[in-house]
Amino acid sequence: MDSRTLAYKIASFAQEKKGKQIVVMNMYNITSIADFFVIMSGDSDTQVKALSDHILKKLQKEKIKVYHREGYESLRWVLLDYVDVIVHIFRNETREYYGLERLWGDAKMDLILDMKNER
Repeated sequence: MDSRTLAYKIASFAQEKKGKQIVVMNMYNITSIADFFVIMSGDSDTQVKALSDHILKKLQKEKIKVYHREGYESLRWVLLDYVDVIVHIFRNETREYYGLERLWGDAKMDLILDMKNER
């Protein structure tokens, strides 16, 4: 599976668990860290954990294993590293504080889904 397909699949999984402000950032020409960042927010520690667990389980079913993960201790910012795609799952206030979209402002935003306006 190519990295763009994986990033969009992760965004879709985040929608299933009501992730907020889901953004797929194309990092290909910006950094060698990853091809894509998928950034999303959760309203509570419970939702951040649910989003993380859901993405991990769905991708495991497809035989795609996470290379590295961190942040499960505090659930303020969970990072799931799939090598070419890095997933950032934030609590709202933590996302605002670190401002990855501002920090990597030169990146192309491939997809923005805002679940706040959906019912």
